[in-house]
Amino acid sequence: MASKTRARKNRAARTVSLCRTARKPTEVAMSKRPKPTEQYADRLDAEKAALRRHYCNVFKFWRSCRSPRCRKLRCCSGDAKLCLESRQWEIPHHEHWQARQQLLCSLPANAEAVKRAACELMPCDLVC
Repeated sequence: MASKTRARKNRAARTVSLCRTARKPTEVAMSKRPKPTEQYADRLDAEKAALRRHYCNVFKFWRSCRSPRCRKLRCCSGDAKLCLESRQWEIPHHEHWQARQQLLCSLPANAEAVKRAACELMPCDLVC
């Protein structure tokens, strides 16, 4: 009988201590979400990577690529930055401009700011 009473007192003490700890002010937890500027930079980098691959496909660099995978798939599937960096000078400037204009015309009016900012870059600006 004494053990049951002791167990009840222990449970009651734990309940009281839990209530007291719940009432104590807690420290504000630091959010682990990235800052908006970091999110914007990350999304811009991702858009630039996708855009590099798009321009490599538009200029059909895969036709003379060293990678057999690119030639087999008939699209850029390797390092698009390296490919664009090494071969951008083969394409005249007006063709760069035309490719960018076609891309801008195909963007919807409600496109995200990040996507629009990336698409406004010329192909030669994407290798930096």
